[in-house]
Amino acid sequence: MFTGLVEGIGEIIEIGQRKNSFQIRIQSPLSITKTEIGASIAVDGVCLTVTTVEGPVFTVDVSPETLKRTTVRDRKRGDAVNLERALRLSDRLGGHLVTGHIDDTGTIKTITKMRNALMVSITTSSEAARYLVEKGSVGVDGISLTINEVQGNTFSVAVIPHTAAMTTIGKKRVGGTVNIETDIIGKYIERFVLQTDKKPTKNEAGHVLDRDFLKTHGFS
Repeated sequence: MFTGLVEGIGEIIEIGQRKNSFQIRIQSPLSITKTEIGASIAVDGVCLTVTTVEGPVFTVDVSPETLKRTTVRDRKRGDAVNLERALRLSDRLGGHLVTGHIDDTGTIKTITKMRNALMVSITTSSEAARYLVEKGSVGVDGISLTINEVQGNTFSVAVIPHTAAMTTIGKKRVGGTVNIETDIIGKYIERFVLQTDKKPTKNEAGHVLDRDFLKTHGFS
């Protein structure tokens, strides 16, 4: 589990291609000497398992499923990537709950300078867009961002100077691709509603917990 607060920008220094998978070596600015083999680390928002640690360099294996669903398939030597180590239970949750399990990729449609922020609009699939809501949270290349607006399959986020400087999003260009992870809470709510539509559930007060109940209490 992660928070979407990027800790540093790493650099891919080697990609070893195997049959249907990659092995990637990344130079990290973080202190990873005590990172255990088998630990999780988010690379551009993708939860990957550390297989070796040599000083500031660590290695991860990338499965065929990850290649299919994420931008890892397009990465090359010298690329910069956002890094975040796994959340500890004692840490503050400054962003939002991020699993590192990418839903889909998105394509940057526009980047507009607006006062001190960059307004970035991103188009993704309808399957991922169904979980995007205005003022909700979204993970973009592992960065916890707040959604400003949603129009169909396109959503926009505001990137402040600090975020632009401390992550890779400040160097992105129109047409670039990014990893998208939607808020896990929305997925659980959808699952809950689909189940209760078939078999209504009542709360302690005797109210049926269905779509109408959720709408009445502010969930659209």
